[in-house]
Amino acid sequence: MALKDIRIVLVRPMYGGNLGSVCRAMKNMGLSKLVLVSPQDTMDMDEARMMAVNAGDILERARTVHTLEDAVGDCGAVAGTSNRGGVYRLHAEAPRDWAPGFLERSGHTPTAVLFGCEDNGLSNEELAVCNLLVRIPCSPRYPSLNLAQAVMVCCYELFLAGGHYFPPQEKHPEAPTELRERMYVMWDEMLSTIGFYDDQKAEHMMMAMRRIFS
Repeated sequence: MALKDIRIVLVRPMYGGNLGSVCRAMKNMGLSKLVLVSPQDTMDMDEARMMAVNAGDILERARTVHTLEDAVGDCGAVAGTSNRGGVYRLHAEAPRDWAPGFLERSGHTPTAVLFGCEDNGLSNEELAVCNLLVRIPCSPRYPSLNLAQAVMVCCYELFLAGGHYFPPQEKHPEAPTELRERMYVMWDEMLSTIGFYDDQKAEHMMMAMRRIFS
């Protein structure tokens, strides 16, 4: 289930800044295959190279094709992204729910994730090619995500689903009660010695200290 085998497909992308940012998001999350379907004349490749930063290798290796069939014709699983509702999009999944199953499929068939152009997204005809739909949950006040942001969210969930992130673990066991109580006695004595509090407030202040260290 290698992330590097998953294809990110941008359909009719418009802006070089978004393209470069997509490359950077992909590299951040361990993906490397990028396909562009009929990029528009508005594409500024100098801007794309600038925004890609250290992901210029993904940009340089990106494959450009003329049709969606050229991009995903060999794929067994194709996920289309859309923030719009409608009867044809009712079965869309959130990225966190979608990613584990999609990643599992990528272990035995070519897979692709489709993102539409910046102004209109994927058309119904383009979504018809997809056998999976993804919708990123957003505030209804402004549910439209930037292209590169949408790619990052989906790639991030794939990265997590692949088990590539391991949160840091505490290297030492919990201190036993007897050891903690000895520490609090030492703290109480030292704080009183340096005048951090007077004796009338000592009990109250030490309870606050206990809460902090707990």
